[in-house]
Amino acid sequence: MTGTTGRVAMVTGASSGIGAATARVLTERGMRVVVNYLSSSDAAEAVVADIEAAGGRAMAVQADVREMAAVQHMVERVRAAWGGVDVLVHNALIPYAVKSFQDMTWEELGGKLDAEMRAAFAVTKAVLPTMTEQSWGRIIYLGTGLSRRPRAGMIALGASKAALEQFARYLAQELGPLGVTVNVVAPGPVESRIADDVLDDATKQRQVTATPLGRLAHPADVAHAVAFYADEDNAFMTGTTAAVNGGMAMY
Repeated sequence: MTGTTGRVAMVTGASSGIGAATARVLTERGMRVVVNYLSSSDAAEAVVADIEAAGGRAMAVQADVREMAAVQHMVERVRAAWGGVDVLVHNALIPYAVKSFQDMTWEELGGKLDAEMRAAFAVTKAVLPTMTEQSWGRIIYLGTGLSRRPRAGMIALGASKAALEQFARYLAQELGPLGVTVNVVAPGPVESRIADDVLDDATKQRQVTATPLGRLAHPADVAHAVAFYADEDNAFMTGTTAAVNGGMAMY
């Protein structure tokens, strides 16, 4: 068990995939975890049930992270139950269009940029008072390798996550003196239901072939990188981006 025992972690978009895997790993490390979800209440409660069955502590809280008032209400519920949030893992996936720039409208591109940054702004603003008051906090944003290595049709996701990465660096600079670290975990392609919907078998096979470790990431691979950044002992890394892609891209 690490020194994070008893810390409160809030994971946005935690009813499935990377978010659910992260919630489970953080409870294994001794944290109490808030499983945020937008609409999948049954899935979120199932994650909580799994965690509690394994001896961990978790609670499911609904909130649209794009809405400042909803986020504030969620954090107030957490504060009433457990105190403030010590660790923020912002994983919630904001919907986006998959198409070329030439086929894209400003509403599609600008809307994704606005919603991406609005959500990051809202959740960060809501948890910062506790972190700065106690001079300790961990903020981890989920990015993507597409921020640095473009792929056809992914301009909305790649551009918005690139903005999120730079946002994280500015926060790392500002919040470091206050005891708060800010880092990004940037997965490559991940084996998931969403990936199955977006990628055909031939594309997935090309990606596996291009990956030295010979497979796509599993959600747990990403979750363990998040847990590394969240750990009490990881006190001197901030403003960094961890590429979890099996060597597909090396920076």
